[in-house]
Amino acid sequence: MSSASNLLSDEQLQQFVMNGFVVLNVAMPDGFHQEIYDRCEEIYEVEGNPGNNILPRIPDLQQLFDHPTVTGAFDSILGTDHVMHVHRHGHLTKGKSEDRGWHKDSYWGYHKIRYHHPRWAMAFYYPQAIHPNNGPTRVAPGSHLYDERFDTLNDIGQPVLGEAGTIAIVHFDVWHQATANQTDDNRYMMKFQFHRMSEPESGDEGGGWPGNGSPHDIVWSEHWDWLKGRESGPMGEVDAAALSSESEPDRMNAGYGLGRNGEASVGVLVDTLLGDNEHARRAATYGLGVAGRPAVEGLTDALGQEDEDVRSHAAFALGDMGSRGEGTVARLVESLTDGSERVRHHVAEALGTIASDAEVAVPALTRALEDEDAQVRYNAAYSLACFGTDAADAVPALVKALNDDNRYASGHAVTALRKIRTPEAVDALLAWMETTRWCSFTTKDSTF
Repeated sequence: MSSASNLLSDEQLQQFVMNGFVVLNVAMPDGFHQEIYDRCEEIYEVEGNPGNNILPRIPDLQQLFDHPTVTGAFDSILGTDHVMHVHRHGHLTKGKSEDRGWHKDSYWGYHKIRYHHPRWAMAFYYPQAIHPNNGPTRVAPGSHLYDERFDTLNDIGQPVLGEAGTIAIVHFDVWHQATANQTDDNRYMMKFQFHRMSEPESGDEGGGWPGNGSPHDIVWSEHWDWLKGRESGPMGEVDAAALSSESEPDRMNAGYGLGRNGEASVGVLVDTLLGDNEHARRAATYGLGVAGRPAVEGLTDALGQEDEDVRSHAAFALGDMGSRGEGTVARLVESLTDGSERVRHHVAEALGTIASDAEVAVPALTRALEDEDAQVRYNAAYSLACFGTDAADAVPALVKALNDDNRYASGHAVTALRKIRTPEAVDALLAWMETTRWCSFTTKDSTF
């Protein structure tokens, strides 16, 4: 449990907004990190990489993620009701290895439009000291806003360095790479993901974005205000032609600037969404999400367009509005039966970020738990989790989803039942967990 004293400072949170990461050190009891390292050495040597089972295989890791420094950081970025995502992975960089490629993490089998607003973050935990020669992770500051791989990644990339217990809290979409391990020892990094369950609440009257003269202040200040639960003010004149610029940063600045101008710019943003330029469409989509209610009519109309890419982007923008999109739930529910899997992916997710009109959304998401597409099913389960007790009617379907053959649909059903937390949900979840419990002491050499 975190307290106000454990939350990130405004300066740290501003660094996260700008750079997409912040580096912390977690003071655990003497020997804790060495024990984690030693357990990794043993498990990886004998059993191989345990993948998603890294936590039940090394349950002491939970102590780290329960530490106030860590919970406070995620409370600051993702809200106090955030959850640990069911995907986690232990990364091994063996001694005498080479640099690996720059990349963004994927979404386990499908492509989605990536959030800019902090709804998804990761922890990179290092149980050994990290120095320039033993394979530090490099992250590219500010790259979480851009899909395109750019030429200067190697120039701007910064290594995560520190003593044992260092944790980098990173935006899910930041560009990063594992660098060469020039030593003889193995380097481990435990990657855990965390997800926002509700939109930021208003009421924080703290200071505005400090600004540093960067063109990206247009974007950063909007994200800062979003985290504080308030809407950003208008930008004045914005060059709409920049939506079609060859520069992705310029396109993003234009999209956000036009979006912040609200109703006055919605027309050009909608026209760009419906146009043929895919890069401009993406920038306009973010802008329409920022514009909020003035963009609702144009976006709901776009859900009926022939182009599935347009429909997907429209659903994403409505979801990115959060509660400002509450009047669109009924129309989104209609699109939950769209013939395009991509559209259904984004609609199922949007219903969770809006989290309104449970009497309409919950039955539709419950039906989506049986969609033929696994990603629709696990997005539906996660969205039901966002409704909490308002999704109690979905419990029987979620109990059935515990046995889904997709690990994330099943795992997200667990999260939903935990968030719903009615006696029926708790009893079903406990019964299922008694059956599926992983014994961390059992190995092929110690079976009982």
